[in-house]
Amino acid sequence: MTSDTSTDALAETARRAIACLDLTSLNDGDDDAAIETLCRRAVTPAGPVAAVCVWPRFVPLCRDRLEGSGVTVCTVVNFPHGRDNVEQVRDEILPAIADGADEIDVVLPYTALLTGRVAEARAVLDMARLMTGEATLKVILETGRLLTPSAIREAAALAVDAGADFLKTSTGKVAISATLEAAHVLLDVAAAAGRPVGVKVAGGVRTTEQAAAYLRLADAINGRAEPSNFRFGASGLLDALLATLDGRPATVSAGY
Repeated sequence: MTSDTSTDALAETARRAIACLDLTSLNDGDDDAAIETLCRRAVTPAGPVAAVCVWPRFVPLCRDRLEGSGVTVCTVVNFPHGRDNVEQVRDEILPAIADGADEIDVVLPYTALLTGRVAEARAVLDMARLMTGEATLKVILETGRLLTPSAIREAAALAVDAGADFLKTSTGKVAISATLEAAHVLLDVAAAAGRPVGVKVAGGVRTTEQAAAYLRLADAINGRAEPSNFRFGASGLLDALLATLDGRPATVSAGY
């Protein structure tokens, strides 16, 4: 794959990436005002983002503010540590779905998986799939903790077998978040799933050039990346994408 950094190519990347963006705010200090700002930002001059991703308590607010916008509402459970408590996952998902969440991002119990407790990790995913119902289920693998391609592949295959609709790289809360290498493994597993499975790249994608590299990779492995099969999970990326479209220099965010 060759890189095309021309102005027109970067503008096309920015438009595509905005459509595939899960605009995210998962900060400890988030409040209603911060989430209202997030919702306003989600409908951009270049079109709406794919989703907003927020703490469960903000799902009703997002549903209200984004009604009719085309932006879906995503929330996280078992986040960010990926504990292996099945009942906790159930008790987090049920109210989120009742409040109108369209998408659930659940953290795989990666520590359980790494220590050989595969059945315990799988039980959490099975519960998440059952409780999520018709909503979209994204499984966060925390690839920065799994580290090796073989461990990442094992986790991705487990998630697909449990019914995941998307494989997500990271929580954005550990030292190593998304990498092209990890994304390649997830895209390979998704391509071999025998049913539609998307990939969400989260954490550390902050520039239009970085987004372009992931889009090229996704296009090459799974066909053209679009919101139904590919997402970026990010907070600061949107500013960079809009700057690209406006022909302005981008300030790189230190955020998610």
